[in-house]
Amino acid sequence: MNTVELSLGYIPLVDAAPLIVAREVGFAEEEGIAFDLNKAPSWSMLRDMLAHRQVDAAHMLSPVPIASALGLGGAPAQFDVLSIMSVNGDVIGVSTALAERMRDAGFEFGFTDAEAAGRALIGAADGPLRVGVPFPFSMHAELLFYWLGALGLAAPQALSVRTVPPPLMATAIADGDIDAFCVGEPWGSIAVEDGVGTLLLPGAAIWAFAPEKVLAVRKGWAEDEPDLSARVIRAVWRAGRWLDDQRNRQIASEILAREIHLDVPAEILDRALSGHFIVSGAGEHRSWPEFVTFHDGAAAFPWRSQAAWIGNMLAARTGLDRQAAMQAARQVFRSDLHRRALSSLSVDLPGASEKLEGGLGEPQEVASQFGSLILRRDAFFDGRIFDLSKTE
Repeated sequence: MNTVELSLGYIPLVDAAPLIVAREVGFAEEEGIAFDLNKAPSWSMLRDMLAHRQVDAAHMLSPVPIASALGLGGAPAQFDVLSIMSVNGDVIGVSTALAERMRDAGFEFGFTDAEAAGRALIGAADGPLRVGVPFPFSMHAELLFYWLGALGLAAPQALSVRTVPPPLMATAIADGDIDAFCVGEPWGSIAVEDGVGTLLLPGAAIWAFAPEKVLAVRKGWAEDEPDLSARVIRAVWRAGRWLDDQRNRQIASEILAREIHLDVPAEILDRALSGHFIVSGAGEHRSWPEFVTFHDGAAAFPWRSQAAWIGNMLAARTGLDRQAAMQAARQVFRSDLHRRALSSLSVDLPGASEKLEGGLGEPQEVASQFGSLILRRDAFFDGRIFDLSKTE
């Protein structure tokens, strides 16, 4: 097999790990690919790098390809999603001043109860809440709107949502530009280390199995390069499987910590990979098992129902027709290409490409190709279920 060099873009986050591990541990090489990894300073820059063929594939926020398909955000191209690169992995944090007001009102920062945390946050806000997110079309933003909206805040109208690149989130909260943030690790923990933030919740407390980052390519590229795209999917899938083996997490932290990749101390990166956090400057510890998932529970599978949920959320707050948005969104998550790529590995994939989102309160065995697939809990904090067949 001839080695092909592919250029891939990413943002320095823990959830870029499948791309980095695929290169550093050798999964890309096994597929005859040399990954040339290109770090981008912002999500808009990364999107445009992929659109303008500066990279062949990219680590991307899950709503970005869907927003592009809906004509939102001025995207210069459309994209296909080949795999989910990570599930969950976000943290919500608040400034130390806001944390103090919440504590004075009796909130104990337990890190698990999204309803209690949201009500405490709304109650302690001094005027419209200013929240930093990495990009307007992001799971960070969608989780915030869903969470606070379900608790009675008029979202997005009553929120001032500001775009802040992940590495600058701690600076923005230190400078008083924002009161709170939702960001991927390690940048929430960096705010704690810098003494400017307190972690309130993991994003998984809002939606237990949210598709956070995806492997995206330009629309049509995978059909033009069927063998090469399948090799990329397999390399990244193998890297995700390696990452979800707890025996590899320390090595993964050390790989990601290298200056060429995230350039962050390994012990901070290990917090996300292990799910054990320091949430405040006082050294309080909190845990969320399986804080970020790369493989287990069919995490890499691009469910079309997840895409529809995102499309529905985007349409609801931008005034688009919801049915048309959900239909367009479903076409972006290419479960067909994902299945084709993994067929040679005898991977146990879901028997369907859509499911009830939020319907699993506990892990559950489901119909699959080989009958041994257990899906993880995927509940929303408020108990709602998104049933694509019943949306109007």
